[in-house]
Amino acid sequence: MSKKEITTLTLKPGREKSLLRHHPWVFSGAIARVDGNPASGESVDLVSAEGQFLARAAYSPSSQIRARVWTFNPSEQVDADFFRLRIKNAIASREPWLVNGITNAFRLIHAESDGLPGLIVDRYADTLVLQSLTAGSEYWKDTLATLLLEATGLTTIFERSDADVRELEGLAPCIGPMRGTLNIQPLIITENDLKFHVNVETGHKTGFYLDQRFNRQRVRALAEGRSVLDCFCYTGGFTVNALAGGARSVLSVDSSGDALALCRENCSLNDLPLDRQASLEGDVFQLLRKFRDEARSFDLIILDPPKFAPTAALAEKAARGYKDINLLAFKLLQPGGILVTFSCSGGIDAGFFQKIVASAALDAGVEAHIVEHLSQSPDHPVALNFPEGTYLKGLICNKL
Repeated sequence: MSKKEITTLTLKPGREKSLLRHHPWVFSGAIARVDGNPASGESVDLVSAEGQFLARAAYSPSSQIRARVWTFNPSEQVDADFFRLRIKNAIASREPWLVNGITNAFRLIHAESDGLPGLIVDRYADTLVLQSLTAGSEYWKDTLATLLLEATGLTTIFERSDADVRELEGLAPCIGPMRGTLNIQPLIITENDLKFHVNVETGHKTGFYLDQRFNRQRVRALAEGRSVLDCFCYTGGFTVNALAGGARSVLSVDSSGDALALCRENCSLNDLPLDRQASLEGDVFQLLRKFRDEARSFDLIILDPPKFAPTAALAEKAARGYKDINLLAFKLLQPGGILVTFSCSGGIDAGFFQKIVASAALDAGVEAHIVEHLSQSPDHPVALNFPEGTYLKGLICNKL
């Protein structure tokens, strides 16, 4: 698309401030006028009320985020060459963080933080898994798939564009092979000398929680000789690492029987002592209360719940859930025990999450220290102009 064909979106007076700070989102309420009739995902030029060029963006007529910026450079055209360079730069930026072959599974493209809003690409061994979450990434999806194979030398891309946020973009779910043939499921990946089965067709997100890689390693270092309770364990990322670290016992809890079965398989895959691992299917909130009533206790508890608050509007309601599970966890910890607790809710920032955990400790009647702050692994970077990219918050707390 040539520049003369690009539609112009004119902002209301004073609404250009975020763009001048290079924040990549423009909300519908900031737009005064749309000159033309751009299709969903097409490129548009954003200009101030005075007609000053601000950015080139993808148009999303169905979303409250009406435009997501591709580039702030007026001379940069959004075309295949543009995406080729962005993909090349994203891949190169991962190399310093994935030295020594610590894993063959990692995030290759992290949406806005890599200058590619709405595009998530994870690599699992020789398979790429693509998520298109916005109108812009959807518009360019086939081009992006071709360029990804060109950049990686791989032949297989599987699409997992089934996240709820696609509804806000007016997009239907889309799951299935995009390029090549998917190998027999589940795939096997390696991470810090451990192996994991990953089902990219039906697993959470794109199949595995790659953002917890460094935090799993941290749990491994803390687990020796401890009795461990792994809540919301999914397919056992923390369970496997705790056992590999020499945990005395691990109880893995999740609401999904299929996930627990894969958790057990992952323990077997690594020749870990199965007599030290037990699984329990059920609602984690109810089971934590049951453990409290039974006066059970643990030396190390991991809380890695699903997203309670995808937006800030739901933060207060979600805070009650986070407080509840953390309060119960503090009660279940032995003196000197360790709580490793997380929130992946974008609507709850790190400061608010710390306040929630502090309030939980107070109501539980315990004293505790924060000994470490945790975040997402470095293949999930956060662009300084897009603080919303900091979604995973974690704390290691020591009960006194």
